Amino acid sequence: MFVDIHCHLSFPEFDEDRNEVIKRMTEEGVGLLIDPGIDVPTSRKSIELARDFDFIYANVGLHPHEAELPVDESVFEELLALARLPKVVAIGEIGLDYHYPGYNRSAQQDAFREMLKMARSLDMPVVIHCRDAWEDMLHILSEESHSSMHGVMHCFSGDTLIAEECIRKGFKLSIPGTVTYKRSLLPEVVRAVALDDLLTETDAPYLAPVPNRGKRNEPAWVSIVTTAIAHIREISLKEAAEGIAQNSFELFRLPTL
Repeated sequence: MFVDIHCHLSFPEFDEDRNEVIKRMTEEGVGLLIDPGIDVPTSRKSIELARDFDFIYANVGLHPHEAELPVDESVFEELLALARLPKVVAIGEIGLDYHYPGYNRSAQQDAFREMLKMARSLDMPVVIHCRDAWEDMLHILSEESHSSMHGVMHCFSGDTLIAEECIRKGFKLSIPGTVTYKRSLLPEVVRAVALDDLLTETDAPYLAPVPNRGKRNEPAWVSIVTTAIAHIREISLKEAAEGIAQNSFELFRLPTL
């Protein structure tokens, strides 16, 4: 079984052929998909999609780009209510993104801390988005750390040192299609850490793996990511897929395989 722990299947990019995408996904052997929200409306859509399919689950979150201005308290109240609904398995995606100029870093950090506290109150894992913000990210995680904090670094983009620090803090690393890109640092990370610390995702519709780079990504292609991990680690595809699936089911506290 392949797993896609981060796929925006509820996004408008799939509105015209979502059922066909799901059909290709199941034919490829993808048996678990998690659809993350990035604000209140998309979190609702993620939950609606999860209700329609046994093998799809939802996350509730506030993407850092949605925290450009100080966030109204009502937004957190709505997200908290959504997080308590069936089939919601994590708080995410949340985090920090300093890649583009002009975003309010202070507002991002405040929103991130609030969402971490929400996850703690619900005893749920977190799904973290971090882009060009590792120093602040790790600092905030240290300040907000507690004994049960755990989760995943979605679309991991750091080096091996950052990877090791994230793992020490209780996080697994989710590997996207960028692992197949020529200049990617991810092959080194995939070799350096334990298989127990790895997950797979597509982040569809973004970041399609080679040989489909530049196309709309889709969940069936998480098999390409898993194949790349198996090749890098010099293990069988079966061992890689089974290990990553087990990691995913355990992290999100899903029924056993």
